[in-house]
Amino acid sequence: NNNVYCQDSKISWVDWDDARLNSVLTEFTAQLARLRADHPVFRRRRFFQGRSIRGSNIEDIAWLRPDGQQMSEEDWNIPTTKSVAIFLNGRGIPEVDDLGERIIDDSFLLLINAHHRQIVFTLPDSVYGRSWEFVVDTTDPLLANARRKQRDAVPGGKFRVQARAMLVLRCRY
Repeated sequence: NNNVYCQDSKISWVDWDDARLNSVLTEFTAQLARLRADHPVFRRRRFFQGRSIRGSNIEDIAWLRPDGQQMSEEDWNIPTTKSVAIFLNGRGIPEVDDLGERIIDDSFLLLINAHHRQIVFTLPDSVYGRSWEFVVDTTDPLLANARRKQRDAVPGGKFRVQARAMLVLRCRY
């Protein structure tokens, strides 16, 4: 078996000295783990439906082009498409918690650029969110420049996403 969790060898051992030397990467990884632990929208137990759930006026997941518009069937078939935005609706989670209560979370927008050059993304219209805050920038792991970008994090705002990078924004309701 080639899965790391099945190996008791150098392939699966963690060199904690290396982790101390790469404290930015270690902190960034911890930040991502905290984000997932804190937000059930990233830990769903059921598949997305691509439709409105429980009275929400928007889909549980939306796939958007860099111009902020919904992807069409044709968009999926363009072989040069290397950038996409994904909206995860925190109010569209179909599961309930241990007490049988509806799970409601923040909504997130992932701007993903797999292209070899930077791409300008336009944030979608206000039905998806009126105001956004940066929570992850793979080119700025500790978010040192997040405040500078924050002023444009509104519907229609434009962001340059660096080559082979991703931004994650949280909706501020």
